Amino acid sequence: QVQLVESGGGLVQAGGSLRLSCAFSGGMFSNYAMGWFRQAPAKEREFVGITWRGGETDYSDSVKGRFTISRDNAKNTVILQMNNLKPEDTAVYYCAAVRTTTDYRRRSSYDYWGQGTQVTVSS
Repeated sequence: QVQLVESGGGLVQAGGSLRLSCAFSGGMFSNYAMGWFRQAPAKEREFVGITWRGGETDYSDSVKGRFTISRDNAKNTVILQMNNLKPEDTAVYYCAAVRTTTDYRRRSSYDYWGQGTQVTVSS
């Protein structure tokens, strides 16, 4: 059974940076695309970005140019580097795994989820 564990969340001032990690276990990491989502209070969980099995990435318009996703297939880890953070980035951040999908921006496309890590950006 695939398990995902996020870490690295915390409190940061606007303009600062945070680095989130997602540790993957219980399967063949290199067979999965890894997505990041976030959910702010009283809002729907939204797509942040994805890294495909070969390392290609895509991002939502709201984070493009500020967030970077990378994966280390040797360490079974995916990283979300967040720079120039804004108060509107405050949310619980989740990593998710899927073997294959054509609708990677949709939450329901993913097979496995982590428990989430809180990111709070103060103004």
